[in-house]
Amino acid sequence: MDAIIDFLNTIFWGYVLIYGLIAVGIFFTLRLAFVQVVHFPEMLRTIVGSRGGDKSGITPFQALCTSLASRVGTGNLAGVAVALYLGGPGAIFWMWVVAFVGMATAYSESTLAQLYKIRNEDGEFRGGPAFYIARGLRAPWAAVIFSICLILTFGLIFNAVQANSISSAMEAAFGVPKLAVGVAIAALAAIVIFGGIRGIARFAEWVVPFMAGAYVLVALYVVVVNFSEVPGVLALIVKSAFGIEEAAGGVAGSITAAMLNGVKRGLFSNEAGMGSAPNAAATATPDPHHPSSQGFVQAFGVFIDTIVICSATAIMILLSGVLAPGSGVTGTELTQAALDVHLGGFGTYFVALAIFFFAFTSIVANYAYAENAMTYLGIGNKAGLYTLRVGTLGMVVWGAMQSVSTVFNAADASMGLMATINLVAIVLMSGTVIKLTRDYFEQRKQGVVPHFHSARYPELAGEIDPDIWRER
Repeated sequence: MDAIIDFLNTIFWGYVLIYGLIAVGIFFTLRLAFVQVVHFPEMLRTIVGSRGGDKSGITPFQALCTSLASRVGTGNLAGVAVALYLGGPGAIFWMWVVAFVGMATAYSESTLAQLYKIRNEDGEFRGGPAFYIARGLRAPWAAVIFSICLILTFGLIFNAVQANSISSAMEAAFGVPKLAVGVAIAALAAIVIFGGIRGIARFAEWVVPFMAGAYVLVALYVVVVNFSEVPGVLALIVKSAFGIEEAAGGVAGSITAAMLNGVKRGLFSNEAGMGSAPNAAATATPDPHHPSSQGFVQAFGVFIDTIVICSATAIMILLSGVLAPGSGVTGTELTQAALDVHLGGFGTYFVALAIFFFAFTSIVANYAYAENAMTYLGIGNKAGLYTLRVGTLGMVVWGAMQSVSTVFNAADASMGLMATINLVAIVLMSGTVIKLTRDYFEQRKQGVVPHFHSARYPELAGEIDPDIWRER
């Protein structure tokens, strides 16, 4: 099994996805005429100006917070440190590049998720890649594979990974036994996930802005205190990315190492093109009432995750001077060492608390994605969801106590297959994304609030739910 899983991961993450995700990001960036730059103000407008949801869907802001709860995880702390350790400062530049093109991909997949959403038996919106693959591409077999991979990866195994990160951090910082941490996490998670997607959205709406805001404020404090050194750090990142300065301040690297590690960690962190965040996007009532508006919301999520939070971690590490290639100090340990320099002994505790919040919110948001997949498979009834919830909590307790590399590597392989299916789907459906985007901005130019008119899309008859998109 180890050999098979390692082979699949080599294929998916060494060839298909590393190049595929970037290629798809560039493809949508060009086809959408650099939508992430030209229409960046629209992203802010769709979030700040959005009103409350309704009985069918959550608010756009709640959808953003739910997707951020999953995106912003231990990768923003430990993953960035690993990228710096293996690829040098230049890796951060390539993380920015991946986020830039990934914003266009995130916009596209979430726009499609909104368009093809349905109502479940309780009248609430559900959707995601499985739905647009089955309805838009008429490939239900691929949608089934995608849904199974999503449930196994995000609903179960990745939650064990996040729980392991929390328990390790808590044991190191406070000496709390891992089993006790696992049980406590499961108990807290149960309170949230048994409230369903609406309960998770309300939780994310309050906790995610708090945790992200607190982390960014600490980073801003570090930047202000070390302001004179910040320009040099930013210059080092750019120079190292192109090999102009391969060794500076004791930090060695190469163009290849910087690019590969920056790209890999960037893709893992922002999840653009993976097919995960669209599951949150589909549950929202968009404002304006047009699929593209939720696409802009989720594109902004990639910006916050990588450009803001990952950059905050990188700058704090580089300003600390603790990055030393070959020292063996990497991952969470490196981030803690950096914060210890800036905050004294409080740094270790701050990182432990940050990991707790980042990882815990990922657990509940990952479950929400799996619940969407259960709906597509037709097992999203009370019995099916109860089974999923118990399984999720069981994996949290198990993952807190032990780390089994084979299982976690299997999750990477499963996510690789899931992402590959999603990338093929959104490229094949790119024509619909382009038409929706042009329609949205043509209405803006006319001075009216964009609204989806199904009569303008006769080719979608029989694919989308006419009641959801009925004229208002």
